[in-house]
Amino acid sequence: MAARIERLVTSGQFSLDGGTWDVDNNVWLVGDDHEVVVIDAAHDADAIAEAVGDRRLTAIVCTHAHNDHVDAAPALAERTGATIWLHRDDLPLWRQTHPDRDPDAWLTDDLVIETAGADLTVLHTPGHAPGAVCLYDPGLGTVFTGDTLFRGGPGATGRSYSHFPTIIDSIRDKLLVLPPETEVRTGHGDSTTIGAEAPHLEEWIKRGH
Repeated sequence: MAARIERLVTSGQFSLDGGTWDVDNNVWLVGDDHEVVVIDAAHDADAIAEAVGDRRLTAIVCTHAHNDHVDAAPALAERTGATIWLHRDDLPLWRQTHPDRDPDAWLTDDLVIETAGADLTVLHTPGHAPGAVCLYDPGLGTVFTGDTLFRGGPGATGRSYSHFPTIIDSIRDKLLVLPPETEVRTGHGDSTTIGAEAPHLEEWIKRGH
């Protein structure tokens, strides 16, 4: 049975640099009827566990460590026995939310996380956060971009640990080289494609947001 992609939207708050905002997050599940990986355990461990159902949750992969993407990860891991994966460069951000519980394993560039016939290749894409990653599966024709690339442009870089020139380099060098039909499944909001976003790179650079 081929792997399939499911989306769950959870709601909560994002907090950084003394501010707090209400947000809706995309939680992505990749797997089949037997095993599954969760990408970004946001806000609601109960809702995510319900979406997993009786399948084996093999990994909780964090695209980055902003609290709204990792706040439910330890509770979900405790419930399911799944391994929490994060890029080491985001450990300072992780510890703002979970000071007493480190991730279980470290994501590195080109690492492949396998589940149910899917092969999720890690692309280290710093800029929104130092340890931000995207996950690309050519077989599924999909890249999960977290908060690195959205419909309409790059993720925000106006807060601590972020850097606009770096996110532009990441998008140009790691994402826009993917096939144009690749579906971009984002950390918030609607999906897009590489082909729909690629023509706008120079506009984003001029905008410098």
